[in-house]
Amino acid sequence: MENSYLPSIIKQFKYYKLLTDKTLEQLSYEEINWQFNNESNSIAIIMKHIVGNMLSRWTNFLTEDGEKEWRQRDQEFEGTYKNKEALITAWETGWQCLFDALLPLTENDLECIIYIRNQGHTVTEAINRQLSHYAYHIGQIVFVGKMIKNENWKSLSVPKGQSSTYNKEKFNKDKERKHFTDDL
Repeated sequence: MENSYLPSIIKQFKYYKLLTDKTLEQLSYEEINWQFNNESNSIAIIMKHIVGNMLSRWTNFLTEDGEKEWRQRDQEFEGTYKNKEALITAWETGWQCLFDALLPLTENDLECIIYIRNQGHTVTEAINRQLSHYAYHIGQIVFVGKMIKNENWKSLSVPKGQSSTYNKEKFNKDKERKHFTDDL
């Protein structure tokens, strides 16, 4: 039986990328840089941190420590993008690095040990760690976007008050085995 972990995890990463992409579509450059207060991070800062993490973790994923010497983590929390296009270019670069590392993996790689800050992880553990980290921050991005847009927010999931309709539609279909992101 073919292992479903790798195809499933790749779809999960694509789903979280899509959530951010759909949030960015709704926001201006100024809105992407909005901060609630001095201690909070703008969407641009959160994205810059995710990109820095991706480039560090996924570059030479199987052969080098995931915390690269060249990473400047503290600088990830400083706003430097000059425009929305520069932010999106960096965002795409980070995701490309991630997918370039994930797509060639095989089931045999999953139990290999890799290191992040000298702490050993199986490849599966490292992937799960990163998925959780990105989901945490992407949830922040979506939440801030929703706060900014308020009543003009276009829902990225089941809109408020429409759960019954959504569930009725789903339960009117035949049962099938598929990933929840297949219809996105």
